[in-house]
Amino acid sequence: MADFRTSTLDYFPENILIDILSYLGVRELIRTGRVCKRWRRLVKDQRLWRVVDLTAWKGVTSRMLWVLLRQYLGTGLRCLRLRGLLLSARGGAFLSESWLKALSSRCPRLRSLSLLHADLRGLHSCQLLPTTLQVLELRGCELPQGFFTQTPLSPEKQAGMASTAATQQQGRVQTGKVPASTSGIAIETMVLDNVPSFTDQHLQSLASWLRLSRLELRNVLRVTAEGLRRSAAQETDSGLNGLSRLKYLEIGHFGRPGAQLQMASLGLGVGWLGLEELSLGGKEVGPGLLSASRLRDLKRLRLRCCKLREMQVLRSCRTLRDLRRLEFCEVFFQVCPKTPEREGEVERQGEGEEGREGGTDSGDDKLEENDPVPSLRRSLAALLPQCALVFTNCTVTITSD
Repeated sequence: MADFRTSTLDYFPENILIDILSYLGVRELIRTGRVCKRWRRLVKDQRLWRVVDLTAWKGVTSRMLWVLLRQYLGTGLRCLRLRGLLLSARGGAFLSESWLKALSSRCPRLRSLSLLHADLRGLHSCQLLPTTLQVLELRGCELPQGFFTQTPLSPEKQAGMASTAATQQQGRVQTGKVPASTSGIAIETMVLDNVPSFTDQHLQSLASWLRLSRLELRNVLRVTAEGLRRSAAQETDSGLNGLSRLKYLEIGHFGRPGAQLQMASLGLGVGWLGLEELSLGGKEVGPGLLSASRLRDLKRLRLRCCKLREMQVLRSCRTLRDLRRLEFCEVFFQVCPKTPEREGEVERQGEGEEGREGGTDSGDDKLEENDPVPSLRRSLAALLPQCALVFTNCTVTITSD
């Protein structure tokens, strides 16, 4: 009993101590490492530095980044989130070419990089980022012109990237993963949120990224419908041009009332071969529905944070026969009062499909209590019998129009 009363944390195994330390933030970890030599050694364990989030730490300067990189970050780092000085009174340089080069060499397993309020105008190209990145998120950042343009690498850089890939290949073969490409950008997912300097030129530059399969554009006000048309994947004599590998596209505009709206989603009607999943949000839902009906390969459609009418949805989905999943998230449905003329118009939307609907009528009565728009579900089930319908946090308002 006396031994139990005098026991301290020194009696715990290191694995348990590391599990306890994993609940601490970056600041608390650094302070904990100052207690004693043992704790300093535990804090430097790479299992604690797999996901590093510095977005809540305001005022992180380039000097602090160098200290973190030299003393703590290493081969265990998988995801890194940084907050820049774009909105800070300090200002000054944040990410430098030398720091990014050191990050690439010390953290060869880095897969995801998220930048918040970072001024990237001091970097001439995104090829300075680690070549192992698969996910890049830019939120509230400033970009230079030609940032996403992929230029041929010099022989010295190609030799250095090849040597780095050779050192990682042995471990990846054991896990069954394919090594990253040394000839170009290996980013598969790009997220752009409130990036005012992102233009049509930047969007067209992404067509040279051979592995880009997921693109999310939120509150990107300078992207136009014409820019989307020029970036669409289209068949030519030389093959597919544009964003030919893109499988998922999200376009959303959630700006303040009165903000300029480019209606970029109108550019979805031409091309876009291979696009299987589309997400529309905010003010882009209305024009996007007009164009989405012409996407031949579309399998999943998601609409969120908007106002819709029942007939507007039915007319847009009439041609999407191959749709497999339709999601409504936080949608305000505007429904007119039931009249004999309106009921007849809704029923005519499902003509020719009732024979394939099968036994869905018995389940409609059970869903009607929890379904925000029961008539919309029945009409969509007749139009798209193989499509799954999902309603999340949707509301209904009855209008007299």
